[in-house]
Amino acid sequence: MVQDRIAVITGASRGIGRSIAFALAARGAKIVAAHTSPGGGQALVDELAQLGMECLAVQCDVTSSKDAQRVIDAAVEKYGRVDILVNNAGITHDGMLIRMTDDAWDDVLSINLKGAFLCTRAVSKVMMKQRSGRIINIASVVGQGGNAGQANYCASKAGLIGLTKSNARELSRRMITVNAVAPGFIATMMTDTLSEKVLQDLAVQIPMKRLGSVDDIANAVLFLASDNSSYITGQVLAVNGGMYM
Repeated sequence: MVQDRIAVITGASRGIGRSIAFALAARGAKIVAAHTSPGGGQALVDELAQLGMECLAVQCDVTSSKDAQRVIDAAVEKYGRVDILVNNAGITHDGMLIRMTDDAWDDVLSINLKGAFLCTRAVSKVMMKQRSGRIINIASVVGQGGNAGQANYCASKAGLIGLTKSNARELSRRMITVNAVAPGFIATMMTDTLSEKVLQDLAVQIPMKRLGSVDDIANAVLFLASDNSSYITGQVLAVNGGMYM
């Protein structure tokens, strides 16, 4: 489905991004992993290499237009093209509205939304020349339904959904699809720190009565990155166990 395609993934060194990298690589894609931590990218390269899979790690700050361009340039320099972009990089800095600082708002919006804009703008130039491409944004169920104490995060993910739809309209004439995946509550390193009581309370809110896995999200991305989704654009694929319908 994605054999020999070049996939740039931001926030690829852990969690959902790491799972996406493994899922695409296992189907024959060559991975360009954009990451912030000095050692995280190399660890991913080494793990994939042990499995006979190819990965190029590029350390970057997605809020920098120069860094975003540098990641795409590195992919093109090594492989000659970019077929898939997954905008996965994101952070949380939760707090109730009246106590949320300017920095907490700016940091989350900058990484989660501006970062996706910058990477998409950079890769679009390449994909438009190719007249092909898949852009997949990792949104969130709270970008659809909201969540108390996460005004910044919810706004960033809702904005990402709007960005997805707008870019889909602009780029479709060049045979580039732009879609979003909206995860619900997913078991990651962040949820590992929660108590069993908190996890049970979360599960109660989900009709399927369990948290999702990173592989659930990776499989959705794999579908949207493949030829099986060639007539799908501007859509939000909800992977949330029925939490938001």
